[in-house]
Amino acid sequence: MQIQPPQIKSLQLSGPVILAPMAGITSLPYRKIMKSFGASLVFTEMISANGLIRDGQKTRLLLATDHEEFPLGIQLFGDDPKVLATAVEMVMADSSLIDINMGCPVKKVVRSGAGSALLQEPRQVAKILKAIRKIYSGPLTIKIRSGWDEQSLNFLEIGHIAETEGVDAITLHPRPRSQGFSGQAHWQQIAELKSALNIPVFGSGDIFNAEDGLKMLQKTGCDAMMLGRGCYGNPWLISQILALLEGKEAIYPTPMEKFTVAARHLQLHCQQFGEKKALLEMRKHLCWYARGLAGASHFRSQLQKIENLDQALELTELFFSQAAAA
Repeated sequence: MQIQPPQIKSLQLSGPVILAPMAGITSLPYRKIMKSFGASLVFTEMISANGLIRDGQKTRLLLATDHEEFPLGIQLFGDDPKVLATAVEMVMADSSLIDINMGCPVKKVVRSGAGSALLQEPRQVAKILKAIRKIYSGPLTIKIRSGWDEQSLNFLEIGHIAETEGVDAITLHPRPRSQGFSGQAHWQQIAELKSALNIPVFGSGDIFNAEDGLKMLQKTGCDAMMLGRGCYGNPWLISQILALLEGKEAIYPTPMEKFTVAARHLQLHCQQFGEKKALLEMRKHLCWYARGLAGASHFRSQLQKIENLDQALELTELFFSQAAAA
């Protein structure tokens, strides 16, 4: 299947597989792992515009980057046009692209008027984008859901506003905020948005294997796909999709190949954040790498007892070795 790599204003991507920004997940070590498997664009975790302005040093820890991961998108969230414009001005020199989150369904974000709450305020969306465009001329994207709830699906209206205000590409996760991550993503809405706009449209939602990725491209005509939960412990999903797009066979990792990547991820996390934080935050990642293998539940319980990096590596290697021998 021949897919033209998308271009976002002046930013030419190498391929149609993009890594989604995910709070608590897409730190620098995670992004470097995913980049090494072929993601053409990676994003920081979702950054609070208010937090960046009020406590810049603490929030900037989320903006640690490395030349290996470029092109890099920085995703911001907020509800105030002036605050968001100021935040963009603070970070625009550190990124290849700025994305504004207008789809996050998390209650804390929504209560602040940001994320998917903005889907209820189309005029505010226009004001935010207008304010940002006054100070930022580089590649600008937004990420949205299909609406606030099933009775107010306004992704087409938001898409037209975004295009009018100078947004260069838009990502649609085709679920309303009220649906959370339950049920199925309505991919047809991605196709509708693609048909309605002249800017690139990226599809997100329910891509958990390589075949899903191809189906999304075929059914929606989107310019690229954005992978989220499907990559948890599974960076191979990216290379598998790219292989199928090239007419090649998708390669699935052996348990020891999984261990090699999991161990590298753990070491990168330790180098970036220190051993204590790495041990806490990498437990979920190591469990995801182990998912589907025999003994994974016992491995999860054992992970809670580890006290240092050496123990974590030893336990992880033992688990994957036993899985390989099974």
